[in-house]
Parts: sequence; structure tokens; C-alpha cells
Amino acid sequence: MNAPLKLGIIGLDTSHVIVFTETFNNPAFKQALKGARVTAAWPGGSPDIHASISRVPGYTAELRDKWGVTIVDSPEAVAQACDAILLTSLDGRTHPGQFARIAPYGKRVFIDKPFAVSTADARQIFAAAKQHQVQLFSSSSLRFTEALTKVVTPETKALVKGADFCGAAAHEKTNPGLFWYGIHAVEMLYTTMGRGCRSVRCVSNEQYDLATGVWADGRIGTVRGSRTGNYEMHGLVHFEKSTAAVNVQVQAKPFYASLTEAFLAFFQGGPNPVDPEETIELVRFIEAANESSANGGKEVRL
Repeated sequence: MNAPLKLGIIGLDTSHVIVFTETFNNPAFKQALKGARVTAAWPGGSPDIHASISRVPGYTAELRDKWGVTIVDSPEAVAQACDAILLTSLDGRTHPGQFARIAPYGKRVFIDKPFAVSTADARQIFAAAKQHQVQLFSSSSLRFTEALTKVVTPETKALVKGADFCGAAAHEKTNPGLFWYGIHAVEMLYTTMGRGCRSVRCVSNEQYDLATGVWADGRIGTVRGSRTGNYEMHGLVHFEKSTAAVNVQVQAKPFYASLTEAFLAFFQGGPNPVDPEETIELVRFIEAANESSANGGKEVRL
């Protein structure tokens, strides 16, 4: 039997780190996975985002005191100590700089959402990965929820004619528009539609964002983000003669369980589950939606 992989975490400012650590370090956890263990972490945190910096002390203490994770003083120390890395920092602005610090170690990396908050930053991360021959991917957990993957399979994806998704879309000025939380619905849209969006229009007010993308082949996909307190995630996937509903709320298996299975398989040597070019286009989709929203809903070309 191979020894469990040693996983490191960079950025202890999101609840995701508790779920990920318990999945691997608590054998009694309902969704526990074998084959890896979280062994080291660096706290990080963004001082200008209260939702980030206020969480760091509690999550750091829980990983150290409850789950036996060694807290280290730098991202480099995490990379040195571990076989693979979870870059979970809540603030997408920090990802290019933090990834640049660990890329020279050549370890496989999962970068949590939002991957980046500009297309330039997204390309910078992948350029550094190419330079150091690092395998990495990024995703929201909603890409892997069974509520969606049961509808959009390798066989049915080619038959999709359009899609509409909705979900929560709280705003955070440092990670603007759909980058902060609306990215979940955008990830589901791209899981369904794939690459090829050519233009975006987005209309926003205090309560909603409505982004409409037109793909090169004429298909249309939409994302409706809500700030009304409705956190449910839903979708409609349109085929030639039928429409399938996606309801994440009725899916028994937690979507984070599906995500951890995906990055564990990747860390164990499996293929990259998300095309890097799709990740870059997804970032550009959100960037273009923000540009359109700021200009009264005018069309923005990708």
C-alpha cells in the first residue's frame, strides 16, 4: 500500500478548509476519504476583507488543535512539507502571488474559487505553471455536484442547446461582481456549455445580476445572481426536444464531497478535470459581465 499523500493548505480564511481537512483527517466523517491527510497549513488572510481576516484565527486553531495540522510560517514551507497543495485563500487577488511562491516546488495544486479576478492574472498563473511544469486546476465545488453531472454527462454535453443557472451572488468590492459568489453559477454554466462564448451582456441592480452569454454557435446561456437571501442553486439545461432541471438542494451527496474526490484523484496522478483554457475563458466571462454591468448592459466581446 502506498503511504497517504501529505496535503498542504495555503489560506485558512474559508470554511472550505474545515471540510477538506475533516474529509481526510477524520476517519469517522461521513464523507471521509482515504489516500491523503492534511499535514501542514499557512494561515494567510486578507486584511481588507473582513470575511477573510476575521476567520483566520478560528480556522487556524481548529486545524492545529483538533486535526493535528502543523501551522507553518510561509507558503514555501507548505510546499516543502507536502506532496500536493490546496490553495484556498478566499481572496482571488492573492492567488497569482501565492502561486508564484510555490510553483518552483513542482507540486500538483488545486486553486479554489475565484481562480483569479482578471484574465491577465489567470494567464499569469498558468504561465508560471507552464514554466515550472506544475499541474493545476481550479473549480467551484458546484462543477462536480451530482445534481449537475447526472444531467450533463460526456454523452449528453454535446447535445446541449442552451442553459440557465441561478444562485446567490453577494458582492465584495475587492473581487467584483460575479467573482465573489456568483462564480458558482458561472461554473455550472461552463460545465454545461463548455468553451466558445463570444459576447456577454449583464444587467445589474441592488438585488440581482443577469448575465447573458452568446456562444459562437448561436447557443445562449444565462446566469442570474441574487442578493435577496436566496442561496438555492438551480439550473435548466436545454436539449433539442427537452429541458432538464438541476436542483442542487435535493442532491443527497454534498457537492464538497464530489470536489474532494476530484482533486484527490488529480493529486494521485489522474488527468486534469478542467481544461485550463476553459478556466481562463470563465474568468473572462465574469470580467466581461462586470464591464457590461458598469456600462448599462452593453454587449462586451470576449
